[in-house]
Amino acid sequence: MDKQNSRFRWVIFASVIFAYLIMASQRTAPGLITDQLMSDFNVTATTIGLLASIQFFVYTSLQIPMGILVDRYGPNFFLITGALLTGIGTVIYSQSTHEIVLFLARILTGVGDATIWVSLVLILSQWFNAKEFSRLIGVAGMTGSLGFLIATVPFSALVDLLGWRTSFLSVGVILCSIGIFLYFVLVKKPNQTVLKKHERQNERTKDQLRRIFSSKQAWALFMCHFGVVGGYIGFIGSWAVPYGMDLYGISRLDASQLIMISLVGALIGAPLIGWVSSKLEKIKLPYVVFHIIMLMCWSTFLIFKGQPPFALLILLFFIIGFGFGSNSLTFSAVRLSFPIKESGLVSGFANTGGFLSAVLLPSIFGKVLDLFQFSSGSIGEAYFYGFFTPVLFSLVGLIGVILLKENWQNANPGE
Repeated sequence: MDKQNSRFRWVIFASVIFAYLIMASQRTAPGLITDQLMSDFNVTATTIGLLASIQFFVYTSLQIPMGILVDRYGPNFFLITGALLTGIGTVIYSQSTHEIVLFLARILTGVGDATIWVSLVLILSQWFNAKEFSRLIGVAGMTGSLGFLIATVPFSALVDLLGWRTSFLSVGVILCSIGIFLYFVLVKKPNQTVLKKHERQNERTKDQLRRIFSSKQAWALFMCHFGVVGGYIGFIGSWAVPYGMDLYGISRLDASQLIMISLVGALIGAPLIGWVSSKLEKIKLPYVVFHIIMLMCWSTFLIFKGQPPFALLILLFFIIGFGFGSNSLTFSAVRLSFPIKESGLVSGFANTGGFLSAVLLPSIFGKVLDLFQFSSGSIGEAYFYGFFTPVLFSLVGLIGVILLKENWQNANPGE
């Protein structure tokens, strides 16, 4: 089958994107039932915090190993297995009777979740040419943000209607069904193999890793993703609500609207930036522009001593979300810079940079708040110093994108 000219590639795209949508929603959905978990399991806020972060730790730590495995054996098996593991983990989560089982369920979900992005990138690389890929990876990025959106009001309404256990059980069953459906779409219908060992993979993993780790282009991609992802997921997802409540005196509900504004920005930005990049046949130029914009946005918080006027704050949150949509250009650059048979590993390496920053930023920001609030007694001053963290992270991203090289003439490397 000529994959890149087949109409069936759109069935592949729709199926993989839908799987990503549902799997992404389960990254943050447990945050909706924090109070119920604390009550039902009689656990502390510290335990709940660890439970919330463990999936991201598992996800981040598995990106490079998953990239190696996907390159070596193909993405089909890992995407199908990942959907099933995420579904099984969610079902176990819904039936947990002890906090230990909750942790084991989230670890299992994290392992399944770790398969989705690198597998998605490689599947789209195989089925679509470089220009189509540049547009569609932006749509994929939007789908992740849409998954986060589903895990807010819609899933909260489902929890209110059915209770948290039945709600998570239902999603778990849906994910298991998606895993079975993906087998027929990715393997059975196009007559593909579940596991396919590529011919060139006789190279030792150690040598392959050494070559990628010594690649300036790979490190530039790592830094790009580190700079653009951490501020959005790390701050918007963890500190936006308490920031709004502490410095602007607004309610928790009103503060949560800041997250929604940023999410809307991301939903618009991801496909639009991908489309612009494809039309221009350039990655570096738009990526540099948005890294500069992100750096300016975070620096604005410093200019206003951590508390810009509320109208400007709303605009900043929207632009930060919109700029986050440019992170899909990282994987467009992977597509053009490395052979497809290595894109899983490089995508995993770059994605590690993004989620490493998302894991590091909330804890660093929190430590800065504790340090300066204790020494100065002013929460406003503490937030001011805290904002140096996303500024520095954004600066790392800008350096990375400046070092990035692109070559649209090499649009199908290694094929």
